[in-house]
Amino acid sequence: MNSQTLDVLLDIEMPVTVRVGSAQMTFGDVLGLNVGSVVEFDRGTEEPVDVLVNDRVVARGEMVLVQGNYGVRITEISSRRERLDTG
Repeated sequence: MNSQTLDVLLDIEMPVTVRVGSAQMTFGDVLGLNVGSVVEFDRGTEEPVDVLVNDRVVARGEMVLVQGNYGVRITEISSRRERLDTG
């Protein structure tokens, strides 16, 4: 791959998602959500979050606050095999 091709690829924007956990809820429970409702996830607050690109886990990390905004400090990069198997 030549550097010109690589330069084009490096400018491609991709959706990045941080998954803090998941929950199973009935449709009735979802309809009952109000401001102030709490949805309990299947992960503890100290457990790593998943960083997904195009719905594939590419890394894991911990939630941090950066100047009043949430961020993720990457603690683990998924292997190539894991990136291909997830999604």
